[in-house]
Amino acid sequence: MTTLITKGIKISVHTSFEGTFFKNYKTHYAFGYTITIENQTKDTVQLTSRHWRIYDSLNELEILDGEGVIGKKPVIKPGESHTYSSGCLLTSTIGAMKGHYTMVNLKSDEKIRVSIPTFKFNTPFTLN
Repeated sequence: MTTLITKGIKISVHTSFEGTFFKNYKTHYAFGYTITIENQTKDTVQLTSRHWRIYDSLNELEILDGEGVIGKKPVIKPGESHTYSSGCLLTSTIGAMKGHYTMVNLKSDEKIRVSIPTFKFNTPFTLN
């Protein structure tokens, strides 16, 4: 598990290898990740957007921006957390992701940029 705290918001990431499949005559590797966002501040925050940098050892860097996470813009009260799972397809057996969330402190209306730590993907048969 990878963990990072930014301005009182703790991000924890757990990754998993989900399997291999063929698409358009290419092998693809499916990876899953579960992220827990824990609010360790005194104020309620809302996640409004995300920014991802996806590294695939056989492809160029992919950058993704979007609203919320998996179709939601969770509100997280002090001492509470929000957990969600998603996935990533790579054309290689090794890769990584990192990025940041934009959150809003609902008391002060301040925008907060919360770093997501770099987390790595690798197939069990790649590394011994």
